[in-house]
Amino acid sequence: MHEDKLTAGAQGVPPEAAPAKAATPEAVTLDRPVFLTGFMGCGKTTLGRAVSALCGIEFVDLDEAVEQRAGLTVSEIFARHGEAAFRQLERDELQRQSRRPVLIACGGGTPCQPGMAGLMGTLGTVVWLRADTDVLVRRLLEFGATRPLVAGKDEAQLRDFVAETLARRAPFYARCGHIFDSSRLETLEQVDSSAREFIRRFLQNNPRKDL
Repeated sequence: MHEDKLTAGAQGVPPEAAPAKAATPEAVTLDRPVFLTGFMGCGKTTLGRAVSALCGIEFVDLDEAVEQRAGLTVSEIFARHGEAAFRQLERDELQRQSRRPVLIACGGGTPCQPGMAGLMGTLGTVVWLRADTDVLVRRLLEFGATRPLVAGKDEAQLRDFVAETLARRAPFYARCGHIFDSSRLETLEQVDSSAREFIRRFLQNNPRKDL
């Protein structure tokens, strides 16, 4: 089932309020798309918007792009047409957006669908934003009350949910080839620092495969 987006940042740094500080722009020339993937609450939107603000690369939220294309929310697509229809729309939109050198935040389940991890690796650079379980649980506790998959869960239930779901998804995330620690997105200063590190590692240099 689709994961509604979760605001990352244990101290209340919402994605729309967390671009990197207005400072020296980072010079970047991107020749292929970069995909951000990872578990709910890992910070894909927060980091993606901060990187975009720093270096001027266009940021695309894949779920939002699907919604705009379909004229329906993701929840409505699931309710009216089912998961298979959503996954086809997701795949089509990912391929459409990948025609340009943009930064794309994918849903937590996107690379877990048949053939998607390989497709993403062919089209661009794929980076798994990996946060510690404790960080994910803390963020979900703070911001997850309105998210269907985690609403109503207490800390113990959330910890079990994260552990079980991540165990299923980790092999798919690991196929991304590149890993970035997204645990440090708790303050505007950490967001700025993490965004600059991400730019140095994946946008200014040829990214190496993390071992």
